[in-house]
Amino acid sequence: MDDRLGILVSSNKHLDCVIALTKAAHDKGKKVQIFFTGQGVLLTQQPEFAKLVGKAKLSVCDVSFRANGLEGEVPGVGFKDFATQARNAEMIKECDRYLVF
Repeated sequence: MDDRLGILVSSNKHLDCVIALTKAAHDKGKKVQIFFTGQGVLLTQQPEFAKLVGKAKLSVCDVSFRANGLEGEVPGVGFKDFATQARNAEMIKECDRYLVF
């Protein structure tokens, strides 16, 4: 297993902390995966969200995204990156460290 960090973001707060942590891990050569769910999907609408692009594999819960009235494209998130909670379960299995915001 590579040195991988998984981050679950279910809160619409602390984007600055998620960005700083992701940048620090990326700069140290860690692989980072982030799954946004619940109210955490609202962070995808913040201009600062783009700072995560290229530093982590980004996934968004499609159900939460739609339930919060969001639509359209998200920087760094492709069509296949809009996923179900199964993606979160995969991330837990793949990562040797897992944080929740």
